[in-house]
Amino acid sequence: MRNRTFTFAQFIVILYLVSEISSKFEFTNLKCSTFDEQFSDFEYCYIKSVNRSYKYISINLILFKRFNGYRPFMYNITADACRFLRGLNLNPALKYFYRFVELYSNMNHTCPFDHDVQFEKIPADFVNDYMTRVLPFPHGDYMLEVSWIAYDIKRATTQFYGTIS
Repeated sequence: MRNRTFTFAQFIVILYLVSEISSKFEFTNLKCSTFDEQFSDFEYCYIKSVNRSYKYISINLILFKRFNGYRPFMYNITADACRFLRGLNLNPALKYFYRFVELYSNMNHTCPFDHDVQFEKIPADFVNDYMTRVLPFPHGDYMLEVSWIAYDIKRATTQFYGTIS
């Protein structure tokens, strides 16, 4: 009986230690490219490191009238943002990725967008929570590429790079 109690106590300690182990997301790079400078351009697109534990990204898209390279990991989705913001596209994957930016963006209304699209100070800690607790991703290097298409023409691309360790 004494041996069984000791084994049960060890099991409880191990479960506690395992629950304390967590992954960490960190921004590693950010690239913004425009293909039609008459239609759109990036005023800024950067990662800022305030200190060793706090980083954030900021993007301002101006609108004018590691495997063997990165491979699709989970989703390859094409969606109409206007329909999505009107609530006509209820794709759960789109909702998940939209939550990354909805609190830090001015993209919170339906079309038309007659202003710059801004993503301000999206903190790595916020992204870390979504990528390690809400929907855990395996450890590794990731890239999220967003293509901005208007009137059926690809206008710009944003690539977000990060590591989960």
